[in-house]
Amino acid sequence: MSLRPFEPKFMKLSVLTAALQELTPRSVRDADPDQAVLDWLEFARELDCPNIQLSAALHPNEADVPAEALLDPVANTLDLRAPFDRARARRVLAAIDATRVGITDLAYFDNLLHDDATVRRKKHAFMLRVLDAAAALGVRAVCGFVGRNQKLSMDANLAFFEEAFVPLLREAKARGVEYRVEQCPMPGWTTGDNFHNNIGYTPASWIALHRICERHGVGDQLRIHYDPSHAILMGQDTRSIFQYLKEEGYAFLISGFHVKGQVIDSRGVAAWGYGGQTVQRGDWKGAAPSPEPGDQVNAWKKQTVLCEHELPGTARHDPLAYLQNRTVDWLDHQLAARELLTLDVPATALVIEHEYPPARVQDKARLKPILKGSLAFARKIDEAAACMFALQHEVLPAQGIPVQGRGRVPYWT
Repeated sequence: MSLRPFEPKFMKLSVLTAALQELTPRSVRDADPDQAVLDWLEFARELDCPNIQLSAALHPNEADVPAEALLDPVANTLDLRAPFDRARARRVLAAIDATRVGITDLAYFDNLLHDDATVRRKKHAFMLRVLDAAAALGVRAVCGFVGRNQKLSMDANLAFFEEAFVPLLREAKARGVEYRVEQCPMPGWTTGDNFHNNIGYTPASWIALHRICERHGVGDQLRIHYDPSHAILMGQDTRSIFQYLKEEGYAFLISGFHVKGQVIDSRGVAAWGYGGQTVQRGDWKGAAPSPEPGDQVNAWKKQTVLCEHELPGTARHDPLAYLQNRTVDWLDHQLAARELLTLDVPATALVIEHEYPPARVQDKARLKPILKGSLAFARKIDEAAACMFALQHEVLPAQGIPVQGRGRVPYWT
């Protein structure tokens, strides 16, 4: 008998800086584009959070989509109107050393397959600056979307991905950075009828995209930043998704996590189904889409009539809802990741993404205890899953001791 020590491994806890978009007043950060990063590193220290996921976005004066049309407004904590040069990098790295708060990855969420070539070139140029910043800071990854060309079919979008997106992955490869796709389908990105507006929205599509990347020598640059809230939105469960990836030989694809939940409104599902509200949303005026951003945001009723985002720890414990995929089973999420995926657990980012609308307060004093509680919840859930995994898959088997019970079963519970 060979004994195994009890050695649980924990993920790298982090928080997306979009949780508090204006921590640094706009008047200060516009004049000093790195102050917002420094302030967020200090805020993370106050939250007892060891890392941040640093949000980048086009400056509000440069964005093509007004904030009023967004369900979850983005944050340009990392201001890249000017390139992120060595002097800027030295300043941020010094703050990292001083606060002892790291950066797990950078984040830029946008439609990188936009059908307007001028708009697309602007977004791609910004992405290159994000990649440059990641390399300058020694950050391993950038997280974001793929997007969709609204003028093309989904099949044609695969070909367009090969034409328009693969060159970005070549740039990532040249900088030693990987690109992690978050799988939100982004239903409200268009006032049209399309629901799936980010073609990297589900495991089968991830595999199709990765096969394209493999043909071009950039397979190692494309990874997935998995967010269970989007699985709930589409009627999926995490364990089954991970099992599918393992069966298909792609258990390596997921390399980071957003810790964001989703709570299904069964009445909304009864009214509209899982495709969300399709008519009379308020985003059209007569026979044409409304030109008003305040009306365009109603396109998100494709999603919001049937669910609401959860900040981990804020939703009630509901075992039946877990089994019915009406909310995230956080403990099994963390356990399944260890059991079914090919992960370097201590190097894997576990990022709190705060998008629970009633708690999206933009006052630091009010938000601080909310985020602190959610971070503590995520930390303890990950620790519990790590302990279960170490006991059930290492310590007990080494001594020939059986594990009790059945647990959740992919494709079934």
